[in-house]
Amino acid sequence: MTDPLGLLLTGRILIKYNKCSIFSSVAKKILFIITQSEFGGAQRLLSTFATKLDLSKYEILVATGSTGDRNFTEHLSNNRIQNTVLPSLVRDISLLNDIRAVGEIRKLIGEFQPEVLFLLSTKAGFLGSYAARNSKIKIIYRIGGWAFNDPQLFFRRWILILAERISARWKDVIILNNRHDFEQARRLNIRPRKSLEMIHNGLDIYKMDFFGKDEARKKLNLPMEPRTLIVGTIANFYPSKGLEYFVEAAKTFVNDPRILFVIVGGGKHKPSESPNVILAGRIPEASRALPAFDIFVSSSVKEGFQWSVLEAMSAKLPVIATKVGAVPELIENGKNGFIVEPKKPERIVDCLHQLIADEHLRQEFGIQAHQTVLRRFDLRRMIREIETLLLVP
Repeated sequence: MTDPLGLLLTGRILIKYNKCSIFSSVAKKILFIITQSEFGGAQRLLSTFATKLDLSKYEILVATGSTGDRNFTEHLSNNRIQNTVLPSLVRDISLLNDIRAVGEIRKLIGEFQPEVLFLLSTKAGFLGSYAARNSKIKIIYRIGGWAFNDPQLFFRRWILILAERISARWKDVIILNNRHDFEQARRLNIRPRKSLEMIHNGLDIYKMDFFGKDEARKKLNLPMEPRTLIVGTIANFYPSKGLEYFVEAAKTFVNDPRILFVIVGGGKHKPSESPNVILAGRIPEASRALPAFDIFVSSSVKEGFQWSVLEAMSAKLPVIATKVGAVPELIENGKNGFIVEPKKPERIVDCLHQLIADEHLRQEFGIQAHQTVLRRFDLRRMIREIETLLLVP
């Protein structure tokens, strides 16, 4: 695989597709751009959606920034999705790289000639829509959670709000995945040229290929003793994930050998340590290992619509989640899980005590959570609603 750094130095763009492709000349061309190739929520949405589109009707190209890992792009290639690297598209603000990235995007648009530009993530959303703002290309921006809701300084938050408000004028459609962010967009006057849409994430619950409990625990190198109760989460080490509050809650149980806490994920913002917290690292298809857990906890301080919570519910796990993003739309407190205020580890502890003491309650929450996903968050509906936006002129 070509080295992205080498591409950056030469100013070239790596395009892994054959211009004389097998696609029909009438296929609708869609260019997806996403800032990172690290498998997170936006990458999950893109890969889920793009791989479900009919390749006899669509010619698809996915462009990613130069940061991340190969798992995402390899997944796309394995599903016959063409992909490319934009060497100067990076997550952090960098004036020189950002100017170069706009040029790379314009060059790619000129070569691929898409009819739809589909942007995911904040940086790609701003630079991509700026690069194509005077074109006749339909621009769709799907954001999984406003960046200005991340923990940060007040002035930086308002810079991000202003950037979203200005760049909304260059976009035709903005897709949000939860009611909270949708209402924020209206309140803050973030208005695209045509429409603001809300489309929830969805799963095909019958195709969730979970490991059995024993196999899942082996995958995570966890104790196999049946009396050990595992409280787990799946989250990369971003400040928005609030993992410090997960660890604080775990410390309450440090003298109870029956209970173990596990974090599946990685990143540079490593959470503090506790003797009863295991950092299992990143694993491919981490959601398949959810049955290793007995209780799932999401301690985020900011989210859009969490795939991990949706997957935990589909795995019939009792869930404790902070009241952020789409959580109030997923969980009915006390019926199919618990909702707690963010940054309040003591509230997580209170809920854990109830679930640890009551196996029947854990089972009931798991069953009700599974039914919620089945009834309300279907993958086919999500695909249909997004695809409709591709087709509308």
